[in-house]
Amino acid sequence: MVQTTKKLSILATFLFCALVFVACGDSGSSSVPDEFTDPIITPEEPPLDTITEPDTTTSDSVETYPTSFDSAGLHTYILENGVSSGNLYIFYPADSFLTKFEIGDIVTVAIVGYDTLEMPVVEKTSDVPIAHFLFSAVAGSNFVSLSIHNGSFSDVIGITAQNAPIEVNISLKEKGGFLFGLEMRYVQYLDVYPERYPELSVEEYANFREIRTTGMGEKKLYRSSSPIDDCLGRNLYVDSLAKEAGVVTFINLTDTEDYARTYKDFDSSYYATQNVIYLSLPVEFYSRTFKDGIVKGFRFMIEHEGPYLVHCIYGMDRTGFTLAILEALMGAKTEEIQADYAKTFSNYFNVVDGQQVTLNEQQVDFFKAVVTRNLRAVYRADGIDIADADDIDWATPTEQFLEKQGMTKEEISALKDRLK
Repeated sequence: MVQTTKKLSILATFLFCALVFVACGDSGSSSVPDEFTDPIITPEEPPLDTITEPDTTTSDSVETYPTSFDSAGLHTYILENGVSSGNLYIFYPADSFLTKFEIGDIVTVAIVGYDTLEMPVVEKTSDVPIAHFLFSAVAGSNFVSLSIHNGSFSDVIGITAQNAPIEVNISLKEKGGFLFGLEMRYVQYLDVYPERYPELSVEEYANFREIRTTGMGEKKLYRSSSPIDDCLGRNLYVDSLAKEAGVVTFINLTDTEDYARTYKDFDSSYYATQNVIYLSLPVEFYSRTFKDGIVKGFRFMIEHEGPYLVHCIYGMDRTGFTLAILEALMGAKTEEIQADYAKTFSNYFNVVDGQQVTLNEQQVDFFKAVVTRNLRAVYRADGIDIADADDIDWATPTEQFLEKQGMTKEEISALKDRLK
């Protein structure tokens, strides 16, 4: 049996003597890298180096509508051919834009008649956390663009090509306000070998923990990395820890059932003997597929006894967002939601020269801010506004969000009864 309070040492590698350092990507899982790359910026999906170029074959041209750049910023229009591949393109040279703004600035983007948003100026989607908005400006390009990391900007805002032309005003919000965010790309190295993490417990190395935020019952809900996928070298630990905790219902956000059964040692795992729902969700929190999938998972929880364990591959992005919803539903405070989310990043990052270097307070705070920002953004996309303050009630807007996804009040009450 795993000794849950024991510090990991090099002897722990006996479980992995046959482990091959393989990819965490496959045709049965959603949006994961085909191979490890350094740094691992967004582990649960492949980095995109460029924004897809727009179709410029329509008759509209930027000269048709006035564009100006003054002390207040850039004033221009999105044209019909600027609504493409889920992004919004502005046909203004990136080099000219970058004479006034710089990579790492935070800008305010007012899309007249639709929304006003704040976002960083960066080059590519992987420069920002998953689900974040970004203003892409790549030197040498004849356009700049508005995008979402793993999302469709035009769908979230509610814009189609038929809505064009659309007036847009871009102004400076904070000079260099996202420079630290760009630096954070380079602290996100992880490793599969436990001896790289000498200060972590077995549970921390496996990214396994019970959720004990406000309102959550004791030994009701757990989260972890994958108990079956061996690509991270943690699955045997998680499977053993889940058995020890008495978990009887698993919510697998990543795999199809057919693919899950192809994992090495699946048939002999504790996991294979329990209740499991296989959701195979993309890392796209705004998408209908993701929202419908988590509701399906929540209904599975209502129908089956706990304790429950929610996981994806890393237990990071999909799991982090899903658990934040459940924590918020049960009445968790902002700092509790943030602390639980950031703990995953402390468990994985940052391995330097063969050993983990503990994240500092500023780095942890960066990850804490990600989760509540994502909750606000995804809820807002469904018409639910939440004040930008720490001392807020998360339960009410979360119930509203779940109702908008099709859950009844009775189902939400039943889910809460399962978890309290």
